[in-house]
Amino acid sequence: MNQEWITQLPIKNIINYHSVIGGDINEAYKINTVDHAYFLKVQPQKKAEYFDHERAGLEELGKVINTPHPKAQGQINGDAYLLLNWIDSGSGLQSDLGAAVAKMHLVHNNKFGFAFNHQSKVITKNNHWQTSWLKFYSEQRLDMIAQLAKEKHVWSDDRQAGFDRMRLAFIDFYSSHEVTPSLLHGDLWSGNYLFSADGTPTLIDPDALYGDREYDLAMTTIFGGFDQSFYDAYNQIYPLDAGFEDRLPWYQFYYLGFHLILFGETYGGSVDRILNKF
Repeated sequence: MNQEWITQLPIKNIINYHSVIGGDINEAYKINTVDHAYFLKVQPQKKAEYFDHERAGLEELGKVINTPHPKAQGQINGDAYLLLNWIDSGSGLQSDLGAAVAKMHLVHNNKFGFAFNHQSKVITKNNHWQTSWLKFYSEQRLDMIAQLAKEKHVWSDDRQAGFDRMRLAFIDFYSSHEVTPSLLHGDLWSGNYLFSADGTPTLIDPDALYGDREYDLAMTTIFGGFDQSFYDAYNQIYPLDAGFEDRLPWYQFYYLGFHLILFGETYGGSVDRILNKF
């Protein structure tokens, strides 16, 4: 990033800019102008379309919950960028967050998937529309994880056997249980929410899709950051179905399996503990 690059953005009167913590996938910057502050994401040596999924996800979620608003998307000197408004963070209530997520999940569709695929590092997640959650999740999420884990040499015969049992249990359950496609954040861990300066719950960095809301909520149970008041407030607006806890493992597997592929055996034990439940 340099002055020549930054001045090609479609904003005027830039005062200064500096890098900020923005995850491990994109470069991230705060840009201050005379009138506004912006959050800039940059993915080196990618086309502008790289950010299509994130932009669309923010726009879709932003209809029902506070998110950063896409201001511009494009390519400069061969680098893809997404320009968002800057949100000053503050403190807020977990109950407000739970209520906001429940209202987001109450946005429904007639199919599972999303308009764009999602690219994360070397992994492209297939969001092709499906009328069946069983088919979408088993083929476009579970099978993807198993195949990539093999390619990354973090798989074994024992893991495959546990995976086969889990996949069969998932198929058996959803062969006779319907799922309503809900609008999901798709990566709902504690690092992807904040409270704005006035306490408004805000979701960032979506991996948006329409799917089983339990898939979203499973992520909240893995790394912490959500207390009981979050779930209580959620249940008051959109009560969970009986047996929710029993169905968490096959969704937790997806997130932990994804981390196994990206970060290696640090997550191997967690993956094995889930597979050994089946």
